[in-house]
Amino acid sequence: MSRFMKPLTSNVHFYTAQLEQEPVVIFIADELVGSGLIEDVTEAAVKVRGEYYMRAACTFKYAS
Repeated sequence: MSRFMKPLTSNVHFYTAQLEQEPVVIFIADELVGSGLIEDVTEAAVKVRGEYYMRAACTFKYAS
């Protein structure tokens, strides 16, 4: 089953995507602001390609 463009909504989604090296895309509102592999996950932010994106302000989706 494909996860393409399904949102990551819980900690388990973020950690699974990080462990499985699944690429993600990051949106603020409807604007694409980043993409890549998850490097780090905290309660407040997700690090992708060296940049932290605030979980409360962004939508994260599986890119594949």
